Amino acid sequence: MAEAGGSRAPGAGEDRAAAAEKRGEKREMAPEGRNVGFVLVHAGAGYHSESKAKEYKQVCKKACQKAIEKLQAGALAVDVVTAALVELEDSPFTNAGMGSNLNLSGDIECDASTMDGKSLNFGAVGALRGIKNPILVANKLLSEAQKGKLSAGRIPPCFLVGEGAYKWAMDHGIPPCPPDIMATKFSLSAFRKNRRKLELAEKVETEMIQTKKRREVSENTNVTTSLDTVGAVVVDHEGNVAAAVSSGGLAMKHPGRVGQAAVYGCGCWAENTGGSNVYSTAVSTSGCGEHLVRTMLARECSVALQAEDAHQALLETMQKKFVRSPFLACEDSVLGGVIVLRCCRCSLESEPSSNTQALLVEFLWSHTTESMCVGYMSTQDGKAKTHISRLPPGAVAG
Repeated sequence: MAEAGGSRAPGAGEDRAAAAEKRGEKREMAPEGRNVGFVLVHAGAGYHSESKAKEYKQVCKKACQKAIEKLQAGALAVDVVTAALVELEDSPFTNAGMGSNLNLSGDIECDASTMDGKSLNFGAVGALRGIKNPILVANKLLSEAQKGKLSAGRIPPCFLVGEGAYKWAMDHGIPPCPPDIMATKFSLSAFRKNRRKLELAEKVETEMIQTKKRREVSENTNVTTSLDTVGAVVVDHEGNVAAAVSSGGLAMKHPGRVGQAAVYGCGCWAENTGGSNVYSTAVSTSGCGEHLVRTMLARECSVALQAEDAHQALLETMQKKFVRSPFLACEDSVLGGVIVLRCCRCSLESEPSSNTQALLVEFLWSHTTESMCVGYMSTQDGKAKTHISRLPPGAVAG
């Protein structure tokens, strides 16, 4: 296994910073056909307190272990990535599924999507209420679409939202979840605090306090700091890749708001080798959904990963296509993060003249937020590795 140390990318000016770290797997994982594979997960790009670092890392470990169990049993990438996301959604410490941020009305509405690199099919749900694991609905949409047209030649949906998504889930055997179970003590407490902040901010606006003071109060009453979308990328024994993402969205968001976790090319992307693609690539994003939607960051990263130097390509993409994007020029800060994986088949280093091929995997992550929690594991590893990447001292998120 070859490993490169972390490197840092300067931001677009002193007020913006991006961190990137690289870990490369260059091991002879196994000849094609054996149940090998690799998974990389994230518990969000945002802010991860030191006091909860153990919990964040633990949920990433559990997600990796579940994925590896599936891979060792011969499961394909698209089902493995879904299993990993279920573990992440079930944790009360992540902003996805159970324990998600509450919206302005005090309800939980979730977004999720998944993409299969082999078929290039995509499934997504947005503003979905009453389902504990929205990724299961997204996965079901993808798998149902692969069966072909519906009766009378109708095109099967790949993206459903709101009540329509909920009814579709019920019709396809996905169980509902009562609101009192979806919301945790932590998410309810955060909602009450955020509501008080919002009321204070609105009071300030109403009283028409001078601009400088209003700005100071606004900065102290920010309620959009919880951006911890979760996601995963996987490669299976056949070399297929898949990606997935799930999110409860911004705290105090407007009901019906849909973020990048449900939008094609923005939340996740997966594409096998073929055509002009030398590498199979898989990407999952996290951060401010509006920023990620306007830049289509997942798709942009996937395209960039076809370059020879994946590390440099990712850094340049984060800078040119995200931090310095003309589509985000009016933003004071640009908040986001990505995990990426690319792989290809190559001859065994120990047997260069043999026709037997090994799976070569390279994986990276990058973020402009204060921190990003990741975990990774291969079928050859005895346990998952986890890491909370943080911006260097002096750097400002965004």
